Amino acid sequence: MREITCQELQKRIHQVRIVDVRTPEEYTGELGHIAQAELVPLGPALIDFLKSQPLNEEIVFVCRSGARSGQTTLLSEEMGFTRTFNMIGGMLKWNELKFATEGT
Repeated sequence: MREITCQELQKRIHQVRIVDVRTPEEYTGELGHIAQAELVPLGPALIDFLKSQPLNEEIVFVCRSGARSGQTTLLSEEMGFTRTFNMIGGMLKWNELKFATEGT
């Protein structure tokens, strides 16, 4: 599984697509979300989303701690994606580093 640190993502934030796989409540909850992130919760919506994307699109998956986004990264790789990444540490780490968030 390919991974990216919060710091690396912060540097490349406008060059990649960021997909948050948490629930809508988490997306707007206390940890907030990365401003550029699209909400596509785990489940059927995420499968449909992945099926509709080009396999070479660069996507970084984000969740609370990195576990669900890690699962999503593995799934995307199994589906043939070649440029998907899991953000290590999730929004917990992003907040710990005091990077900007929205929705809180």
